[in-house]
Amino acid sequence: MRTKTTILSVSAVLILLILAAFAGCTDTAPEENETPGAAPTTPAAGTGVLRIATTTSLENTGLLAELERVYEGTTGMDLQFIAQGTGQSLDTARRGDVDLVLVHSPGLEKEFEDEGYGINPRCIAYNFFIIVGPRDDPAGIAGMDPVEAFKTIYIAGTNNTPGVAFVSRGDNSGTHNQEKALWEEAGYDYESDIMEGAGAWYVDAGKGMGDTLILANEKNAYTLTDEGTYLSFADRLALVPVIEEGTELMNCYSAIAVNPAKHPDTNAQGAADFINWLISDEGKQLIGDFGTAEFGKPLFIPLYAPECTEPPFNCTCAEPVPTPA
Repeated sequence: MRTKTTILSVSAVLILLILAAFAGCTDTAPEENETPGAAPTTPAAGTGVLRIATTTSLENTGLLAELERVYEGTTGMDLQFIAQGTGQSLDTARRGDVDLVLVHSPGLEKEFEDEGYGINPRCIAYNFFIIVGPRDDPAGIAGMDPVEAFKTIYIAGTNNTPGVAFVSRGDNSGTHNQEKALWEEAGYDYESDIMEGAGAWYVDAGKGMGDTLILANEKNAYTLTDEGTYLSFADRLALVPVIEEGTELMNCYSAIAVNPAKHPDTNAQGAADFINWLISDEGKQLIGDFGTAEFGKPLFIPLYAPECTEPPFNCTCAEPVPTPA
């Protein structure tokens, strides 16, 4: 009896030892160079993720969502967009918080590249800015060129002409910078004559394009907008296009990769691949078809060589971005 009891005790001990050993095998060992109990190490920036700072006009039109749907479905890359004005997007890229930018302000883009933050710029498409306003056109600008129209709005506004108001994005976006250029071409200093001296008729919204259009509509005011965003919001607006022609209204969009020499953690390969897809026949067809079914015309016109290399574009739209070193 004692022998049988002893055998049972030994067996129980052995079972407990086996269970303890098995439990130890299931514990997750700390990664190399990882402190036990510390938070998991963050994956290297850009691993399966491409971070893109872009303009609100591309978001408001719905083009970003379509690019994301098609590109992610084809490649598995996770596109993460941050929609801001062009100035804000370029500042985000300067900090290394994104891998590339999609923007539309040639002057600001050149500064970004000259500072060494942007590389491999490729122009991808264009549309036009338009001046929209009340249907009754209280400033009487219909039929004018854009510069003459801005001068007329300024005179009417400062003379307190009934019904005349202008809403600016005021956010250092590509659209805002185009507006400032038009004021300058009309003979006004933007800071002193417009921002400080214009008066109550000039409203600084500090918002994206869609929100600016809504505010201008509420105030029955004029504003400068890209045509694509206007068409996307037209069913919510009483405002109508008043000025739609003029070389000053050209609106060109570009993709620029963040320089890995400035920010080594940037997803340089992912940026190069995405830009090359945008300038491929597939990418250009998607951009050129977008909006046609809904609006009867494309919201963006893709750029092809040699057109892009000539005035008024003077940019690169077809040469592939090289594989990063």
